[in-house]
Amino acid sequence: MELKRDIIQQIKAIIATAKDRAIRSVDTERVLMYWHIGKVIFEEEQLGKDRAEYGIYLIKSISDEFQPLFGSGFTIRQLEMNRQFYRTFPNTNALRSQLSWTHYRLLIRIENQDKRDFYIAEATKSNWTARQLERQINSQLFERLLLSNDVQTVLAVAREERLPSDAKEIIKDPMVLEFLGLKQEATYYEKDLETAIITHLQDFLLEMGNGFSFVARQKRIHIEGDEFFIDMVFYNRLLQCFVLIEIKTDKLTHQDIGQLQMYVNYYDRFEKQDFENPSIGILLCADKNDAVVKITLPENNKTIIASKYQLYLPTEQQLIDEVMKEIEKMDQKNSEA
Repeated sequence: MELKRDIIQQIKAIIATAKDRAIRSVDTERVLMYWHIGKVIFEEEQLGKDRAEYGIYLIKSISDEFQPLFGSGFTIRQLEMNRQFYRTFPNTNALRSQLSWTHYRLLIRIENQDKRDFYIAEATKSNWTARQLERQINSQLFERLLLSNDVQTVLAVAREERLPSDAKEIIKDPMVLEFLGLKQEATYYEKDLETAIITHLQDFLLEMGNGFSFVARQKRIHIEGDEFFIDMVFYNRLLQCFVLIEIKTDKLTHQDIGQLQMYVNYYDRFEKQDFENPSIGILLCADKNDAVVKITLPENNKTIIASKYQLYLPTEQQLIDEVMKEIEKMDQKNSEA
């Protein structure tokens, strides 16, 4: 005699709920543990005569003592985060049981308290996962709300209460557009600037010759279920390697460099043929203060020497000039509108 399907589904739901509660309970205890460890470290540091030097010594000593016993939870980096966690949230009453340690790792990086309080409230209310919270922070939701005349619409899209009906609602960084002198709108869409730069840079590289062949724009790759998009992919027949270009329209961060290095590693492991040389990553970053160009060479590069890169790739100044030229054109276009 077969069990009824609804009974099986009910039991599965009970098991899933119990597992979820158990995980939440464990993570809540972990959050409190890290908070208390951070409190001990912070208070002990205050007793040190030379606080900076003593703080470094203290954290290293704790790590040396406990990491062999308890593993990665006691690395120097983790202990530094524990201290920062306590400094950011000195009162346990401010902690939210709905938020995991992964949530708090993102929140303690936010220096502005109003901004941090906003994301705490939204993550709690909307039950965001850590990945959803990270996406909202990276998409500058707080800043967009400050600039928008249509706050409820922006929030509704962020909370996934409604789907965006216009491309302008998919916003990344309105501060760049503000710098360009655009008048304040109900919503902003910064992707226009990025698309213009990508298009112009693509033409620029092809016109330069030097062996470039265009492969793809917004190249989609999958890594363990996660989806990523590389801005532009070229192949250079003189260097016999792929050249990956990422454009950032805000200030360069170490995460940007790490992301590009991940793309380079992906191409080297899954796209590059045995006869080809290691891939090259070029990171362009333009903001209201400057334009920064960084070329990330493959780790332990031995196949292609620096002189070849200099010979066949555009110079750093040429790339800067092209990016700034496109920004100036966008600025002039919008000032005339």
